[in-house]
Amino acid sequence: MGTQAQDVGLSFSYFIPRNGYFSTPISPFSFRGVGVNLTRVIALETGFSLYRMSGMNMLGLPFETKDPLLGPNFTLFVPAELVLEFKGKQAEFDIKGGGFAFYGFDQKLNLGNFDRAIRTYEDWDVANSNLNFDNNPGFGYHVGVEFTVPVTRQFSVALEVNYLVGTAKFPLTGSYTGGTANGLETVSVEYKDGKVDFTGLEFSIGVIFGSGR
Repeated sequence: MGTQAQDVGLSFSYFIPRNGYFSTPISPFSFRGVGVNLTRVIALETGFSLYRMSGMNMLGLPFETKDPLLGPNFTLFVPAELVLEFKGKQAEFDIKGGGFAFYGFDQKLNLGNFDRAIRTYEDWDVANSNLNFDNNPGFGYHVGVEFTVPVTRQFSVALEVNYLVGTAKFPLTGSYTGGTANGLETVSVEYKDGKVDFTGLEFSIGVIFGSGR
């Protein structure tokens, strides 16, 4: 059996990162569910979403915080997934899984949250950080489900939820200065294992345009 092109979909996707701020899509730059049907129940899909990330956290640092250390930025997200399709007369239910790539543009450090995390880590009264970063693309995997209901013969409405787990290398260098009433000191920083934490839930609301067949 040969492959068959799928219907085309336009969606609004929202990402809730772990230990971060709610992130929104940049309309209309979310084009998902593009692919081919390999069989009647198996498909390959891809697409892209451009997010405005309000705040993301980091891994691989000597301290932990539940406050985001990065952002805001723009992030391009590109999934590639295998889809199991269960089609009924009135609706369709899909189970999805695969990998994804992402890249953050116009990256910024949230130095205010960094300073607070450093104060707690060092048990200081004050801290002021001066940090630089090396931005890199990231990769991860995801699993999810999608529920699609036809509205007319030409288009359907789809609701999708995905759980994403990904990281991107994000080493930090620089220094921070701080201390207590007894005096200040400066500490050099070289966090080679720093990573962007791209873990969280993605919700999508989409419209799928069909051929009407």
